[in-house]
Order: sequence, then structure tokens, then C-alpha cells
Amino acid sequence: MNTNKECLDKMSSMHLSGMASAFKSYIEQDGSSGPGYTQDELIHFLIQSEWEDRRYRAQQRSIRNAGFRYSAQPEQLDYQGDRGLDRNLVQRLLEGSFIDQASDVFITGSTGTGKSFLASAIGYQACILGYKVYYATTSKLMAQLKVAKAEGSHLKELARIEKAQLFILDDFGVQPLDGAARNLLLDIIEDRHGKRSTMITSQLPVAKWHDIIGEKTVADAILDRIVHQAIRIELYGESLRKKKRIQP
Repeated sequence: MNTNKECLDKMSSMHLSGMASAFKSYIEQDGSSGPGYTQDELIHFLIQSEWEDRRYRAQQRSIRNAGFRYSAQPEQLDYQGDRGLDRNLVQRLLEGSFIDQASDVFITGSTGTGKSFLASAIGYQACILGYKVYYATTSKLMAQLKVAKAEGSHLKELARIEKAQLFILDDFGVQPLDGAARNLLLDIIEDRHGKRSTMITSQLPVAKWHDIIGEKTVADAILDRIVHQAIRIELYGESLRKKKRIQP
């Protein structure tokens, strides 16, 4: 039996797809002799290829599981114009240290200024760096949790949110929270405060969040935990979606 084929078959049966692909490429470059690796170099090449393949697949799985609204990547961010997007601050966020420090981030601004896209790009990069990310729009999340609570399964979903190293709550404040949503949000914030990072995007300035949450005691409990130390980004200017529509 051909030794190379036997090796490839065994790699595949052990689910070493990265190693198998690298070894196949190696033997196809120059017959069975390859490009002239020493034995140690070949072993390193194969192990490194398998490691990189597994890391890539883990990153892609993390991105899918996060559930981003936009397929946004850091290199797509537009820093041109006067829209309040501080490149230096964004670059620091893209490094992920705020997640290690369990710092919260607020991104506010009028509709169409790129809040959700920015949050998704930061979340995407967090996935690439190996962090677990959970993305949700406020309205859909609250509706989902209310149904789950009625069915007695909401604690499982709350636990998933709690475990995420970065939780992105998008479109906060589009509509006022009712009593059930207030209590669910309080549960989420209490579970995460001081332990995990939460990123919130909103069309409303932070000063108006109290009114959106509604009931004073619950609003105080939520905002007191997240407002004072949060990193804030305020975007402004003309709607990016509108600008794209009117371009010739």
C-alpha cells in the first residue's frame, strides 16, 4: 500500500483535516520528497497546519454562534468625515483588553450613523481573538426570553448570555420596556456586572435611558451598575444609509 496514501487516510479518519491538507500539498509539490523539509521541519509544518486549521474553524464557529446582524469586519470601518469615530479608541477596543477588564461600552447616535455595524465589527474581532460573543437586538431578545420564561426555559438562555465574554445588546431604547422586559434586563445586568463586558447601542443618549427602562427602582438598579465606568462612543452626522442612496 502506498505509504503517503495510508498516512492521508489515517489523518482523515482521525479528523486531522488541516494536517491532511498540508501533507497532501507537501507530497504534490515534488513527488514524495516535498520541498526539502528536514524531519523536524516537516513535523512542525504538519502540526502548525493542523493548529491553524482548528483555530480558523473555531473562529468561524464562534462568529456563526454570535448571531451578528451584519457581516462587519474591522477593515470595513469608515473613519472619514467628522462622525465621532475615534480611530485610536476603536483600535484599542479591537485589541480586546476591555473584555479582559469586564468593561462596558455604550455606542450612541442617530439612526444610520453606523452603531450596529461598529458593534458587529468589534464583536467579529473579539471572535477572531477567541472570545465568546452573544449578539442580540433588544426587541427580539426580550420577545424570545418572554416566550422562554412562559415555557420555563428562560434560565438556560440567561445562562448562555451570562457566559458570553462579550454581550452586545443592539437597538436599545427603540421602544420602552414593559415590566417583564425590565426585570429580564436587570437579571442580565446583575449576572454580568463586574464579570463580563456588555456593549449597548442606542439611538438615545444615555441620559434618556432611565425613561426608557421606566420604573424608577429598577432603572436605578440597572444604570447604577453600568453607566459610571462605561466606555462611550457617540456617533453623529448624516445617515450613512442615506448617503449611500444619494451617491451617483
